[in-house]
Amino acid sequence: MSEPLHTARDLDAVGEPIHTARPISLAEVNQRAALMARVDRCYLVPAQVFTALAAHLTDERRPQGPFRALTIDGQRWFRYHSVYYDTPGLRSFHDHRQGRRLRFKLRERVYQDSGERHFEIKLKGGRGETVKQRRALTGAATPLDAPFREFLATVLHDAYGIDPPDRLHPSLTTDYRRATLVADGERVTCDAALICRDVRAGRAVNCDTGLVLVEVKTAGHLTEADHFLHAHGVRPAVFTKYCGALAALRPALPANRWRRAARRAFGG
Repeated sequence: MSEPLHTARDLDAVGEPIHTARPISLAEVNQRAALMARVDRCYLVPAQVFTALAAHLTDERRPQGPFRALTIDGQRWFRYHSVYYDTPGLRSFHDHRQGRRLRFKLRERVYQDSGERHFEIKLKGGRGETVKQRRALTGAATPLDAPFREFLATVLHDAYGIDPPDRLHPSLTTDYRRATLVADGERVTCDAALICRDVRAGRAVNCDTGLVLVEVKTAGHLTEADHFLHAHGVRPAVFTKYCGALAALRPALPANRWRRAARRAFGG
């Protein structure tokens, strides 16, 4: 049975290798592994396996040098809040469900510890990789304001040759804590204490507190982190925070591709 991750103390215990890893600054992360175009592989990792993974990657004896932990003002776990936007008919959700080539996700991401906010557009490239474009949000600005609607229109036209949706609304929010491990050209993000809320229905689901959501972000190839998790019986999950949470929160949605991982993450 995995130990629950209810408190910051729990996170400190399960993430002890992250706290003892060499630090890396945000500026150096962006220089060494920004990966705005990348392949993401997602894993739902039991806490004990996650601790072993973090210890393995940050080991000083690693031949290529240890992974380093993103550190800002001495802090290594950071609070994230995201608001996802979709059409009234959930076009983004259904385009991903159907595997459409011209699909995208829209969100406002808030780095709660710094207050920094961005409007992010996540696209699919020609080889299936994730391509992210973003603009900073300042003051009371929201992604629904005219300058950001124009930015969205430009990105979708240039990438896909399509027009943006006429109507967009907040559909889902997510809150979690994240630590990031970094090597050249590779990032491993580690998310815990995930809570997802359906904006329309006002309902919420909490991720199993004995799991850490690990995403391996690279230019495409399988990595040391992937091989370590496979060797410990953890396989990639068909899961995204947005689609997996909606599958759990709205059982009537046709979301079979995410049901198995959503049940594991959020329960029955």
